[in-house]
Amino acid sequence: MAEPTPQPRKERDPNWSRRLVVGGSIAVGVLVLGYVGAAFIPRWWAHRVGDQANESMAGSIMLGLFYGFIFTVLPLLLIVWGIRKRRSARAWLFVVCGALLLALPNLFTLGIVFGRGNAAHAGDRTLDVEAPGFRGASLAGALLAVAAIGFIWYLLSSRRRARAELQVREKPSGP
Repeated sequence: MAEPTPQPRKERDPNWSRRLVVGGSIAVGVLVLGYVGAAFIPRWWAHRVGDQANESMAGSIMLGLFYGFIFTVLPLLLIVWGIRKRRSARAWLFVVCGALLLALPNLFTLGIVFGRGNAAHAGDRTLDVEAPGFRGASLAGALLAVAAIGFIWYLLSSRRRARAELQVREKPSGP
């Protein structure tokens, strides 16, 4: 009597109960991390910025411009790089995750500005005392970064259009 050969892995039915348990565990983990992060990150970030600014108005404005500009330009450049060519879903996942990771300082500041919890209010007060002007300068830096990327995009696209138009004009027309 011949033993039945096991089916290859791809032909077997997926284990839905295992997938549900893993998916539910990931969802609960993300939810718990979100609550812990909402209670911890705004305070922590405000103190890190306050330590760097050293209660100086000029220092906090320069720091805000730096953080706002750099941590907006880098994610935008990564997204533009991702848009330039057709990419797989996995590559897009890496581009989006990388852009979010690069934008974390700005997202932390946004969490303090728009947050409604106790930690956001504590971070707000800390930034008021230790880094006055940081939030507004961070916004200004982010807007400057968006404008710079938009201007460079416009320059490059107009250059491409001009080259294409020049090539059309230079082609010999008929005999």
